[in-house]
Amino acid sequence: MNESLKKDWEKKVAEEPFAKKFGLKLTGVEEGYAKVEMNFTPDMENLFGMAHGGALFALIDEAFEVASNSHGTMAVALNLNINYLASPEKGSKLAAEAREINRTKKTATYYIEVREDREKLIASCQAQVYRLEKSLPFL
Repeated sequence: MNESLKKDWEKKVAEEPFAKKFGLKLTGVEEGYAKVEMNFTPDMENLFGMAHGGALFALIDEAFEVASNSHGTMAVALNLNINYLASPEKGSKLAAEAREINRTKKTATYYIEVREDREKLIASCQAQVYRLEKSLPFL
C-alpha cells in the first residue's frame, strides 16, 4: 500500500464521527491489516468501573473495518465473535490489531487482538465480512 493511500485512510478515520467519539486513532494500515488505538477513559467504564464491552467492541470494529476495506473495495460485516479475556487498567492505552487470515472473492476472515500497553491480552476476536464489488467512495 502506498503512502498516499495510507494518509487517505488516516484522514478518513480521523474524520469519522464514531471514531472521534471514542478517540480512535488509526496507527497502522496495510492491505489486510490495521492497527487502531484508544485510551481507556472514565466515560468508557461499565457499572463495575471496568471497561464496558461496547467500548472494546468499538475499538475492535474500527480495526476490522479498516483491515477488511483496505483492498479498496467495500466489505460489510457478517459476524464477529469476541472473547473478553481481561479488563484493562484505568487510563491505559489499548490497541487493536486486525489481520486478514483468509480472503476469497466474496468473503474474508480476520483475527483481531486487543492489547493493553502492547502487553496484556484484553480481548480476541474472529470476524468475517462479505466483500462487495464496489470501490470505496473516498479512494
